[in-house]
Amino acid sequence: MRLLTKVVEGVMSGIISDPAFNNMYTATKGDNTMQATVTAVYEVGCLVGAIFALIAGELLGRRRMVMIGASVMIIGVIIQVTAMPHSIPLLQFIFGRVITGIGNGMNTSTIPTYQAECSKTSNRGLLICIEGGTIAIGTLISYWIDFGAHFGPPDLVWRFPIAFQVVFGVFIIWGMAILPESPRYLIAHDKIKEGQTVLAALAGCEIDDHHVEVEKQLVIDSIRAETRSGGERTRFRDLLTGGPSQHFRRMIVGASSQFFQQISGCNAVIYYLPVLLEQSIGQSHNFALLIGGINMICYAIFGTFSWFFVEKIGRRKLFLGGSYGQCAAMIIVFGCLIPGDAQSAKGAVFGLFLYMCFFGATWLPLPWLYPAELSPIKTRLRPTRFLHAVTGRSTSP
Repeated sequence: MRLLTKVVEGVMSGIISDPAFNNMYTATKGDNTMQATVTAVYEVGCLVGAIFALIAGELLGRRRMVMIGASVMIIGVIIQVTAMPHSIPLLQFIFGRVITGIGNGMNTSTIPTYQAECSKTSNRGLLICIEGGTIAIGTLISYWIDFGAHFGPPDLVWRFPIAFQVVFGVFIIWGMAILPESPRYLIAHDKIKEGQTVLAALAGCEIDDHHVEVEKQLVIDSIRAETRSGGERTRFRDLLTGGPSQHFRRMIVGASSQFFQQISGCNAVIYYLPVLLEQSIGQSHNFALLIGGINMICYAIFGTFSWFFVEKIGRRKLFLGGSYGQCAAMIIVFGCLIPGDAQSAKGAVFGLFLYMCFFGATWLPLPWLYPAELSPIKTRLRPTRFLHAVTGRSTSP
């Protein structure tokens, strides 16, 4: 599921500056502002979709929300790839980008919740880190699809990478169609028997097994902890309270981790590395795509670092180590771009490689894990959705 998220986000990196794309959408040719606009409108759609999931998530359920989100993404992709010359193609393409973003925002806000509710407490942190690693793998796939399609006919250069997203969308719909609903969601909506059946299937034992009974009771107890006196569910304004619970402070600390993940520049590097190589270093488009693809290989490899060390090193040390490393990398990039000549600018490429390695190993997965661990059971679900809806879409390239 996360593969689709990053394939969608990363695919524009290779085609936004491609001559075939610029010849089709002439307003983007040589216009960095228009290129940034075409890229960034996707994030606007993501914000809309995430807010929709925040409001309607409990009504539709996890499975249905993800399936609808994937379907909306496919519709957006179709709108983009069917744009034709002499028919306001850029407006149609931008509209399709927004629609695709809405579907992706719905999925981005729902999938982590679904995963957490279907996983065991003992391996939840590892699974979230693996999810973060697949983000890097999705970006890797998108870069190399762009690189391969670049050598085809002009229409294939940009239509195929975008159209290929449909494959992942269909896979998500098919996968969610055969997967069960979240046991927590079922039990919270008085479908206790169905929830217990799902818990038994996830544990690989009979429905009347003692382990399943214990898990069911834990879910029921956590749902009760979320309710206020009189059976009323926890409200959003409860997150603004201080005192001994410190709900507001916990939410802000969690939100800041995702905010700084986005604002640190990761999306800018992912989207615009080929552009930097072409404009600042004077490399050919082919070479820029190749270097970008190699950079994403490093990114994906280091994205698996947390799988093995997040429990050994701890969250705080990984956050600090990643921050120091990314800071050093950006200083290298800044220093190498000051002279303004192509030879010095090559050092900036090393800095960007170093940045993505540190980011993939630390700040990529941790902001998805840390906020959930800060919030108590009573208010965990709402701030988690809030973080995914707002801070996850806080920065556009």
